[in-house]
Amino acid sequence: MFSATTHIRVRYGETDQMGYLYYGNYALYYEVGRAEAIRELGFTYRQLEEMGVMMPVAELNAKYYRPAMYDDLITVKTTLQELTGGTKIQFHTSLFNESGELLNKGITTLVFFDPIFKKTINMPDELYKRLAPYFTETI
Repeated sequence: MFSATTHIRVRYGETDQMGYLYYGNYALYYEVGRAEAIRELGFTYRQLEEMGVMMPVAELNAKYYRPAMYDDLITVKTTLQELTGGTKIQFHTSLFNESGELLNKGITTLVFFDPIFKKTINMPDELYKRLAPYFTETI
């Protein structure tokens, strides 16, 4: 299993009239978590795109437990629970407040996509090689 953690402070423009993080912005926090997780591997979304690989979201599920509030420092924990090397990758994201309370959980499924041929492709070998050491018990 691979896990990465990053932090985001809730900005005023991301909140609704009650000072709560607007529900639609949770997906943006998931994206920050994914990008930073891949960066921790020494790899970036930009490198994937330069290799001709896009990663569109195919499915997003979210469950809200407590609100994130304006100026809260949110811990975003992003986890890959399995590594298949296939056409999809699934990120599990949990958001916590500064007290460690669970605020939200989400699962985002992305596909590896070749924009030239307009079709799904398998995970690039370079990304697979960087993730594989975290999944030695399942490979």
